[in-house]
Amino acid sequence: MPTTKVESIKKSLMNKIQKTEDVVFKENFTKEKYLETYYIKSISDEQVLGQYVLKPFFEIQGAELFLDYLQSHPKITAFKTEEQTVESVLRGEAVLFYQDYIFLFDCKVDHNNAVQDTTVETTIQGPQSGFSESLPTNLGLIRHRYPEATLKVESSQVGTISKTKVMLLYDTRFADMDTLGRIKEFLGNVKINMFQTGEQLLDSIKKSNRSLFPVMLVTERPDRVAINLSTGKIILLIHGSPFAVVLPTSMKDFMASMADIYQTYWVGRFLQTMRYIGLLVSIILPGLYVATTSYNPEIYRVQLALSIAGSRNLVPYPSFVEVLLMLFMMEMLTEASIRLPKAIGPTATTVGGLILGQAATEAGLVSNIMIIIVSTVAISNFVVPINAFSFSVRVVKYIVLGLATVFGLVGVVIGFLLFIAYMVKLDSFGQPFLTLIQSKPNKK
Repeated sequence: MPTTKVESIKKSLMNKIQKTEDVVFKENFTKEKYLETYYIKSISDEQVLGQYVLKPFFEIQGAELFLDYLQSHPKITAFKTEEQTVESVLRGEAVLFYQDYIFLFDCKVDHNNAVQDTTVETTIQGPQSGFSESLPTNLGLIRHRYPEATLKVESSQVGTISKTKVMLLYDTRFADMDTLGRIKEFLGNVKINMFQTGEQLLDSIKKSNRSLFPVMLVTERPDRVAINLSTGKIILLIHGSPFAVVLPTSMKDFMASMADIYQTYWVGRFLQTMRYIGLLVSIILPGLYVATTSYNPEIYRVQLALSIAGSRNLVPYPSFVEVLLMLFMMEMLTEASIRLPKAIGPTATTVGGLILGQAATEAGLVSNIMIIIVSTVAISNFVVPINAFSFSVRVVKYIVLGLATVFGLVGVVIGFLLFIAYMVKLDSFGQPFLTLIQSKPNKK
């Protein structure tokens, strides 16, 4: 049996690493031997552990012979310090307690070989691996990128029929316990038969408060999850879904891309600034065009005003009808590009957009300047990194357009102020939504 010193180290190790369902402690017995193993199964290969440790343990006769086997195995090293042992466990190694000895067995598993590349949140530089539909694999990816003993994992079930397994991840040092309580209460009150993916939670929240903007972020990137864990966020993993849900969230989370931290400082700030400019252009530009064309053309220089008037000379209806027509066609092209097969989607929508724009201009249904406006709005809308927020912005521009149609430039200002006021009103599980500055977590 292990000595008092070994028992003390064992208890200390278990106290430092949060007890979760993927943390395994096993006791193995034979007539003359006693072995204890301690590891994290989501980042350790249990087959390798069984082949090189447990199988010889039961096959080798004699306690001293098995000790010689452990001391001579190339993947097994002797115990060094508690800090190094904790770090080794968090990296995927297993701790072996045998007699008065403590060994470390290297059985790390590389989940990056079994995952798919990112398809939604792509970056030029940085990691390219995304989550898979396997819950243990996703948990292992996060543990590899966030090897902290304070990482807590809790499990529950959502869905009266599907009974889908859901994991809640957070760092006990940084996460706000009040926010965590609200999230657990929300999950407990979700009434749904078939729960398949985190996006269904967006619909559950909208049914309760009719929110236009998403107040939870759905991501496919393990590196984004690791960074959010370090800032006190709470992560939701769903069995069968290649996406994780980040809670709570603010507007700046939806406007941030992982490419920002993989670039130099000023390049990252430039990209962030460009996204916010694109957001403003997408929301304001259609309404601003209608307001200046129909109500206040005097704000243009004479040459530009005459150029716009000349391009609209053959258009038989007001400017707001022209804008609505082209925006509606652009929305249909966007939806078609998503639904069409990947092999023909880009070609069909590109050719369709070019033919449609040229034919509409030659037929006098829209002006040349309108084609430029709609193209600029579409490009600006796709600058937003997170699709869920981008879809909401597509709706807001119609509200601003409607106000501009009735009130002119004053309507554009009113619409933008209403947009800001609405986001100020929103909160994500008690945290304000319109937060542009990242607050650093306080260690507890």
